[in-house]
Amino acid sequence: MRIFLSAFLFLFLLPVSQAELARVAVAANFLATAKALAPLFEKQSGYKLLISGASTAKLYAQVINGAPYDVFLSADQKHLLKLEQAGRLVPGSHFIYATGKIVLWRSEKILIDESHLISAEFNWLAIANPRTAPYGQAAYQALKNMGLWQTVQPKLVQGESIAQAFQFVATGNAQLGLVALSQVLNPANPYNRKHYWLVPEDQYEPLQQAAALLERGRNNLAAKQFLQFIRSDAAINIMHKYGYY
Repeated sequence: MRIFLSAFLFLFLLPVSQAELARVAVAANFLATAKALAPLFEKQSGYKLLISGASTAKLYAQVINGAPYDVFLSADQKHLLKLEQAGRLVPGSHFIYATGKIVLWRSEKILIDESHLISAEFNWLAIANPRTAPYGQAAYQALKNMGLWQTVQPKLVQGESIAQAFQFVATGNAQLGLVALSQVLNPANPYNRKHYWLVPEDQYEPLQQAAALLERGRNNLAAKQFLQFIRSDAAINIMHKYGYY
């Protein structure tokens, strides 16, 4: 009888336990920022977050294939609109939570400007894959609009995500990279955090990042609270420190 009662209580409590946890899919460029936001959210709300990061395209494919995420913090709007059309997110739940920027960066702590890119006096330039990562697409647009795409194309090394592109530069496998400003400003970045060249924003389409409640999280209180939290002043202040606006 005691075993039966314990099993019954476990089944009864399971939905509540699950409702206290939100599984959040996070675009690679926003991963460090999401991890900075998580402790504050968890302290304020009492809920827990399980954060997974990858390129936006990879996360999109995972959601389409049934990955158990409740919230999607994408690096663009396009993939969320496609998920809405596919019936994988709660209609009308998506909104812009941040706008990102790209920068030219190197790991050494020396001054850097656009001349380092224009001269093409480097062996390798790292970018994220323009086909799978919005920040890679922004890098492609900037290089093309600056008239540099044909010149630098033979010297490109592409990461699956902006995180991998950043790693190529950090490890010295590429001398330069077009990466996310948030990665450079990340307090956990042990390399160069002060010197970078901010790519003019008129050289690429705005990196407006959208968040949404996925269909799996429709009744998840933790997921709903987290989406409210990232619109709060406290969350916005943290995002500003990471270079988002």
